[in-house]
Amino acid sequence: MNTPDSHAESRADSADLVAAEDVLLFVNAAITATGQREFRSRAVDQQLSLDFLHTYVRVNYRRVYAASLALDINHHNAALIVRRLLETADEASPEERRTEGRLIAARLAALPPQRAYRLFGELRRAKVNNRRTRAIMRDWLAARPDLGHDAVKYRAGLKTVARHIHLPCPEGRGALAEVGAFLFRPGRLPRYEHGTLDAWRRAHYEQGAVAELPFTVAEGFAAKHGMKREVFLKRAAPRMTRLERLRTQEQRVVGDRRPDVDLTVMPLTRLALYVLSLGFEERSGRRAELTGALRAAARRAAARRAAGAHAGSWGRVHAVLDDSFSSSGSGQKRRRPLAVALACHHLLEVLAAPGAYRGLWTSGARDALLVRPSGPTPLGMRILDALEPGADGTAPDRLVIVSDGWDNAPAGLAGEVLRVWRRRLDPKRRTAAVHVNPVYDAEGFDVRRLAAGVATAGIRDAEDLPALVEIARFAEGRSGPAELYAYLDRQVARFISGEGAVS
Repeated sequence: MNTPDSHAESRADSADLVAAEDVLLFVNAAITATGQREFRSRAVDQQLSLDFLHTYVRVNYRRVYAASLALDINHHNAALIVRRLLETADEASPEERRTEGRLIAARLAALPPQRAYRLFGELRRAKVNNRRTRAIMRDWLAARPDLGHDAVKYRAGLKTVARHIHLPCPEGRGALAEVGAFLFRPGRLPRYEHGTLDAWRRAHYEQGAVAELPFTVAEGFAAKHGMKREVFLKRAAPRMTRLERLRTQEQRVVGDRRPDVDLTVMPLTRLALYVLSLGFEERSGRRAELTGALRAAARRAAARRAAGAHAGSWGRVHAVLDDSFSSSGSGQKRRRPLAVALACHHLLEVLAAPGAYRGLWTSGARDALLVRPSGPTPLGMRILDALEPGADGTAPDRLVIVSDGWDNAPAGLAGEVLRVWRRRLDPKRRTAAVHVNPVYDAEGFDVRRLAAGVATAGIRDAEDLPALVEIARFAEGRSGPAELYAYLDRQVARFISGEGAVS
C-alpha cells in the first residue's frame, strides 16, 4: 500500500527529474544558440526563444544559471548570463552573490575584450550601477595587459566603462594619465609616451605610423590617406591577429605566392571552417597540407580538452556525419554545422583505437576533405550502416551522430531504428550512443532529438565533444539529478580555481 511518505518521495523524485531536464535543456541552448539566423529559423525566433529560457532558468534555478558560466557555453550566452545576474543581484543571497562574483570574474577574463566592452556598455545603458558591478568592471580593467592599446582599439567601449565606474584619470605623466588624456582631453598632449597612443596621433598626418596601429584602426587611416590596399596589407601583416591574417589572405596574394597563414596553430573547428571555404580544386591541390593540419589540430584538441578521454581510448567508434543541404547553415553562420561535422570526424578518428574508426556521411561521400552541403538527410539508413558489426563480428563501442536532427529520407526512420535497436538488440547498452547537435531549435527550446533512448547534447565547437559526451550521460537517465548537480559543483570549483578555464 502506498503511504503518504511514499507519495511525497515520489513527488520529490519527479520534481528533481524535471529540474535536471530543465538544466540540460538550458545547457544545450547556451552551447548552441547565438541569437542568429539558422537554416530553419529566423534570428528573431532564436532571440525570443533564448530570452524565455534565460528568464525561466534564472528565476527557478539561479544557482544552476550561474554555474553554467563554468561550462563550455558560447560567448553570447555567457555575456547574457553575466548581465542578468548583475541586473538581478537583489534576488540572490549573500552566499550566492559571492559565488556569482567569482564566476563572473573568471568568465569575463575568458571573454574576448570586444564582447566584454559591449557587455559593460549594455549594463550602463540599463543603469546597472551598483557597487558590485563597478567593482567587477574595475577589476577587469585592472587585469587588462595594455590599456593604451585598448584605448585605441576599443576607444568607445573603454570610455564608457571609465565613465561608468568613475575611473580616476589624473593629469600629468604616467600610463593612466595618458589614457585619460587620450579619452577625455584629446589634443591636449603634444605627444604620448605610449607607443600605440602616439602612433594614433601621428597617423593623422603620417602614413608610416598607420602600420603601427591595430589592424581594425589602421584600416580607417589607410582609407583616409588613400593607401593602396595591397600596400597597406603588406605593411600591416606583422601586427595582424591570426584571424585577421586568415580573412585577408586572398587580398594579400602576390603573383602565385600564397600569403603566410600558419594552419598548425588554428583551433580544430576554425580550421574546418577555413577548409570548407576553399574550392574543391584548391582542397585537392593542398590535400596533404590541409589533411595534416586537421589531424594535428584534432590531436591537440584530444590532448587538451578530452575530459578524461585521450587518443585511442574510445575503442571502436562509428560516426554518422550530416552533410545534407541544411548543413550549409545560414548567412550569419555559413557552413557551421558542416564544419562541426568535419572537425568531429577528425577528432573521433584520434579518440578511437588505431584503425577502429569509421565515418559515414549522409550523402555517401567517401572523401571527407571534399564534402559539401547537398541533398536530403537519410540519417536512418546511415545509422543502420553504422550499427553493422565489423568484419570480425564486433559491434562498435560507441556510436556518435553529428546532425541537426532533421531526419527526412524517410522522415522518422532514424528515431525508429534507434528505438528498436536500443530496446530489442542492445538493451544492456553495450554500445554507447550519443547524438550531438550543432543547431538550436527555437520552437522546441532545445536542440532537436532523434530518440528518447539516445542522449542528445548541443555542440558548437568539435573540441568540446569529449566533455559533452560526459554531460550527455545525464540525459539518458542513468545518472540522477544528484550526480548532475555534483558535476556542476565540480566544474564551478575547477573554473574558479583556474583549472578548467574556458578557452
